Amino acid sequence: MFRGVSPLTLDAKGRISMPAKHRDRLIERCGGHLVVTVDRDGCLLIYPLPDWEEVEAKLVRLSSTNKRARSLKRLLMGHAEELDLDGSGRVLLPAPLREFAKLDKHVVLVGQGNKFELWDEPTWHRLRDEWLAEDEGEDGELPGDLESLAF
Repeated sequence: MFRGVSPLTLDAKGRISMPAKHRDRLIERCGGHLVVTVDRDGCLLIYPLPDWEEVEAKLVRLSSTNKRARSLKRLLMGHAEELDLDGSGRVLLPAPLREFAKLDKHVVLVGQGNKFELWDEPTWHRLRDEWLAEDEGEDGELPGDLESLAF
């Protein structure tokens, strides 16, 4: 499981260095083979290849006659690119995906269990603060699968 927030620097060539705490797990899990794609919230999603293949198999099975399903498939699968960790633990992010997520020099890698989100650092801080503010005073109903979650 990948967890935690790691501030990183995007180098001039568009590479990030995966945090050391994740490298061994990535080598063990997928031999350093990753897939990056876009997310509707404006970040990039980075999956170990086997986890991406599970997502991709589910996407392929979605109906091609459903407009939302087609849109989701086009976004996620259409923008998916394979990446490999180099000998220094870096990955080169394709320029069109960096542009999509508005990634500049300072980025944030956020562990999300089976994947990572990669955010432009100022965007991450702004949205995180908005999410925290939304939760203040939130007495709304929780989705059913979250009702039993205690923390």
